[in-house]
Amino acid sequence: MIIPSAIISLFLLGNVVSETPDHVTSNFQIQIPANLNKPGGYEHREALFGTPPYGKSLNQPLYYADDDLCDATVNKRKGYPIRPNDDTGKMAPWPVPFILMMDRGGCSFVQKVRNAQHSGAAGVVIADNICLCTDVECMTNTNGTGVPDNGPLMCERSEPIMADDGSGGDIDIPAFLIPKHDADVIKSAMMNDGQSVQVSMSWILPSPDERVEYELWTVPSEHVSKDFQLSWKDVARVFGEHVYFKPREYIYPGERMNCDFEVNREVCDSLCTNNHRYCAMDPEYDIDIGISGADVVRESLRRICVWKHYGESDGIGLLYWDYISAFADRCDSQDFFASKTCVSDVMNIAKIDVSVIDRCIINSGGTDKDNDNIFLGLEIEAQERRGVVILPTMFVNAVALRGALTDNTVISAVCAGFLDGTQPSICDTCSLCNDKMNCVIDGYCKNGVSYAGGDSDGVSKRSFGLTLLVMSMLFGFGGYIHWKKSREDMHDQVRGVLAEYMPLEGNDKAGKDIDDGRSPMDFATPPNGTSSFLS
Repeated sequence: MIIPSAIISLFLLGNVVSETPDHVTSNFQIQIPANLNKPGGYEHREALFGTPPYGKSLNQPLYYADDDLCDATVNKRKGYPIRPNDDTGKMAPWPVPFILMMDRGGCSFVQKVRNAQHSGAAGVVIADNICLCTDVECMTNTNGTGVPDNGPLMCERSEPIMADDGSGGDIDIPAFLIPKHDADVIKSAMMNDGQSVQVSMSWILPSPDERVEYELWTVPSEHVSKDFQLSWKDVARVFGEHVYFKPREYIYPGERMNCDFEVNREVCDSLCTNNHRYCAMDPEYDIDIGISGADVVRESLRRICVWKHYGESDGIGLLYWDYISAFADRCDSQDFFASKTCVSDVMNIAKIDVSVIDRCIINSGGTDKDNDNIFLGLEIEAQERRGVVILPTMFVNAVALRGALTDNTVISAVCAGFLDGTQPSICDTCSLCNDKMNCVIDGYCKNGVSYAGGDSDGVSKRSFGLTLLVMSMLFGFGGYIHWKKSREDMHDQVRGVLAEYMPLEGNDKAGKDIDDGRSPMDFATPPNGTSSFLS
């Protein structure tokens, strides 16, 4: 039975309308002109896609595209402020690097930012075109309509969440959304005053102390974070007591699915446990085949118990990571996901006591009866408090990381989360390394350094030095061979000339009568006989 779209919509709606906690993780400020500078920076929303440079800032000139940038063919020669004409006789394109401002509307946030990235933008600022209902200044400027030009009465109760539409994995640049009344002022400065605007986009992770706390929100059936989870054990071991990890399982409350309605009972029986209290999405979206949502909930609870007994005490959880790896290798399929035999084998491989985990599951409330489960209830409370909207999501010091969940991204964010002067030395060693995971594990960077702070190709200092030495030796050896061969060629040429022209006609007799024992080549030897001019 295919899950009805209405049920799926309820799951998605629960994510979309969740309010993201207002952690101060970024700042948007105008440096030039000074009259547009705001103490503390401008109000804004961060995109939930793209990869911000955590712990760093982006300071570049801002250009207004005068467009919604929904068309993939971006005209780089339009917009504001006005630039001089170039050799083509047309206005020069936006000079790289730059931050691009565009209008909201017409297409998804992801499409706008992708087109800006392809046009060469280092960052994006999207100008809202609708007032917040609570924004008195904006509503006043639009005569109370909420939109310009006396349009229909319209305003928003809150700024929209710049969520990923599912296709934003290729976006690397960060993006902000700013309120309409601020956007109008900035656009006016560029359009009406011809003012050049220099802006700063910065990202700061809270640094409460010398230990960074981070958590990963996911579900056992989710595969986007699988590679990360399989590779993180060795990184966790190196960071040791400097960091504290906590795995989180995303559980849907049953009331969100309207399981009280008879029409939804059959679906809810498959997706939920504890008489429809705790639910998870069916990985195949079909309750008649494969892994059920209830199977996912049960495995989630099992992993919570594994962490509580084999990871919570130190925040590293080496045996927990062993369980995750063994489960992915042996049980992560439709045939074995819910197999008690497979799960038991995995625990034995990871050296986890099966009886301890079974007792933890039962004591927490289990999954089979009509009662609450303490641990699953705590996960629901935590995800509502965090405002998790996308899976998987990594939080570092209570701040949700944006962009793809990669080892490089997480390591950079973790290192940026330490209080100044308290970060482990490995953070400094690997700060510019392209392959941060292997750098952390090996203790040095061997696969290239990004001197620009990005992911550009490069070579380590050691590799560069060795390469330079080898190249110098090769050039030196080649130069010596060339010099030696040139010397021999010159000798041969001179001998040839002498052999042809020295025995001149009519001088045979003189040559016979005079025999002083000297060779015809001796003329090339200086009087002191030290060396030839050919040497």
